[in-house]
Amino acid sequence: MGECRRSAPRGRFDRVSAFNDIRDYVAIPRVLSLRLSPDGSRLISTVQSLNPDGKSFGTALWAVPLDGEPYRLTRSAKGESAAVFTDAGDVLFTSARPDPTVKDAGEEVPALWLLPRAGGEARQVATRPGGIAGVRTAGDVVVFVSDVLDGEESADEEKRKARKEAGISAILHEGYPVRYWDHDLGPGRPRLFAARLGADRLEDVRDLTPDAGDALREGGFELTPDGTTVITTWRVGLPRGESRTELVAIDVASGERRVLLSDEAYDFTGPLAVSPDGTRLACSRDRLTGLDVSARSELWIADLATGEGRAYAPDLWPSDVDWAPDSSAVYIAADHQGRRPVFRVPLDGEPARITQDDASYLGLNPSPDGRWIYALRSAVNLAPAPARIDAATGEVADLLSPAPRPEVPGTLTEVTATADDGTAIRGWLALPEGASAASPAPFVLFIHGGPLGSWNDWQWRWQSWILAQHGYAVLMPDPCMSTGYGQDMIDRGWGDWGPRTQADLDAIVDAALARDDIDSERIAAMGGSFGGYMANWLAGHTDRYRAIVTHASLWNLDQFAGTTDAAMYWQREFGLPGGERYSLLSPHNALDQITTPMLVIHGDKDYRVPIGEALRLWWDLRRTEVDAKFLYFPDENHWILKPGNIVAWYETVLAFLGQHVLGQEWKRPDSVA
Repeated sequence: MGECRRSAPRGRFDRVSAFNDIRDYVAIPRVLSLRLSPDGSRLISTVQSLNPDGKSFGTALWAVPLDGEPYRLTRSAKGESAAVFTDAGDVLFTSARPDPTVKDAGEEVPALWLLPRAGGEARQVATRPGGIAGVRTAGDVVVFVSDVLDGEESADEEKRKARKEAGISAILHEGYPVRYWDHDLGPGRPRLFAARLGADRLEDVRDLTPDAGDALREGGFELTPDGTTVITTWRVGLPRGESRTELVAIDVASGERRVLLSDEAYDFTGPLAVSPDGTRLACSRDRLTGLDVSARSELWIADLATGEGRAYAPDLWPSDVDWAPDSSAVYIAADHQGRRPVFRVPLDGEPARITQDDASYLGLNPSPDGRWIYALRSAVNLAPAPARIDAATGEVADLLSPAPRPEVPGTLTEVTATADDGTAIRGWLALPEGASAASPAPFVLFIHGGPLGSWNDWQWRWQSWILAQHGYAVLMPDPCMSTGYGQDMIDRGWGDWGPRTQADLDAIVDAALARDDIDSERIAAMGGSFGGYMANWLAGHTDRYRAIVTHASLWNLDQFAGTTDAAMYWQREFGLPGGERYSLLSPHNALDQITTPMLVIHGDKDYRVPIGEALRLWWDLRRTEVDAKFLYFPDENHWILKPGNIVAWYETVLAFLGQHVLGQEWKRPDSVA
């Protein structure tokens, strides 16, 4: 249970073992976050790694010195997350680890722990019947989120005990939504609590939002530097299951709440950042979509006192935001042409790109003296690790990482093409070693999800380098609705998913197949989520591919529209079920045209694309005698997250591609035998 100081492994994972044996790949530690201490002297990261049982992942906190070897700070079976620094340099974090000072700790829900800067054991400083999630601190003020059953907060523990003893799991809903991505909503609902950091425990714990209802679900919040005000997203329910998101300011002392940002045509959401001088807020303003109104996200900066604000850098969709220490500018990370650079956005000038490399950045942490920006640096061919950016010159230096970066088995090159409407389409091509005109590589088209997204970063789940290690060239294109190419790229695919996206994909696939180091005959296509939708669409609208892999995919759009966890968002673009777009764009209407072998993959706990899509697709393929297989995960969601299931996923995909693309005899993988 004690905290430990263990240095990170140096050296690199061997590229052959890391990508050839999926079990070795699963065992690679992963850096998930980065946070700088208030005095700018040290960083901490959350690192995910394989647990000793080999059946699950765990997380731990690591110290990342600015000039030295990283070392491990925590170790517990339940893992640690949501780490923040106090002004004194101690670390607050959440963990479901048992409290050794309590004889009977009861149910293991996440509690709040403090790890002293001076060293020693972490100690529990707060616990709640519904657990503790996100936490922020300033001075001696601590604000956190906890799940509470309806009614008086003081009766929460008794109510939970009564439900458990009565064997009640039922949830009575009176609003929408009822699920989110991979979990059921309720019966408790999140509330914000404020407290004071005492010598041993949090003191004066107060419920700031007893009337929150569903307003704080899946939201975000920040605390002003003086600890007097919480800025939080606030979901407003509307008729017919619709909603929009405001930002509100809550006085920590009184709990008084005022609306800060609200507009009937927009959501105001994270990332959120309060300026160091406490006068301004930076956030995202997201346009509410409609049949003819496409998605648009922009950086919005507002005065905290008046709520007056405006958009900055309108062509940049902010993925991460933080302020310069003098409060004169905002640093943002935003998708741009297949990368995610860091930009400086001054309050009184034009945005300027800082980083000039091909990398993608997240977890921005400007140093107090304004000289540096610390961030996680990654790319399609580069696993995330801490880096230091010179704020003046953009020069980047990698820091020693708490996790080794695996060396990729091949080369990454950029591919461009011109679509039929004259639009430039670009993407990344992962080429295996040895690909040449004399030995052209078989080809896989990998379609990203979203559809608002971009292939610009390392993917632990959708790992092209595993395919490259097995000899495939992998094309990762950014077709219409990809981010980082301006609003026109979004607009041209809005409400026209299948035909417009296929035309873009056809153009860039043609460009890739024209290379002499790629075999233009042995080709396959695959994708997940929206990429799975497009895989299904291609199956019914072209026979150029020898095999198609479709993961967590949309099949019957009319069926999907009312069963997804976010039907309101979906129906803004496609209209009410039964409308014209459903019949025009639903892949299932081309079932009779499908002759390509298909591998269908789905998790039963997927609430974004419910399992009914895969069940219907699988039945339709069976009744029409399409050569197909169904890889089903009873305990996974939209993503496949358990180590053993990840192995089964990749081994099955590789066996399926081997049979239909390479002409190998089908062999059922041992992982699913």
